[in-house]
Amino acid sequence: MIDHDRLFKELLSNFFPEFIELFFPDVSAYWDRNSLEFLPQEMFSDIAEGDRKIVDLLVRAAFSNQDALFIIHTEHQSYTESDFNARMFRYFARLHEKYAVPVYPIPQVECRRKSCV
Repeated sequence: MIDHDRLFKELLSNFFPEFIELFFPDVSAYWDRNSLEFLPQEMFSDIAEGDRKIVDLLVRAAFSNQDALFIIHTEHQSYTESDFNARMFRYFARLHEKYAVPVYPIPQVECRRKSCV
């Protein structure tokens, strides 16, 4: 079986600046493209559910012409999840608390079934 999740993360990692410039041109207007730093994946525990979730991709970037940083967090999954927005918010809050910089979340849900459309 093909690990689509891993392959997508690898593709996104290799072409991250191009991905942001193509799909989020407003973000790319504010960053210094040469400042990108991929951060280690974070693991968060959901105490209520007993689950442990790993953040997909974290990139730290510098604002252009400023001495300030921000985080871009992308989360990719191939299925819909009823509490996905709540999980993204929890990730946002925890990342903001840990790094004390602005966090720009990019949720991505790829649907391979007709029922998701």
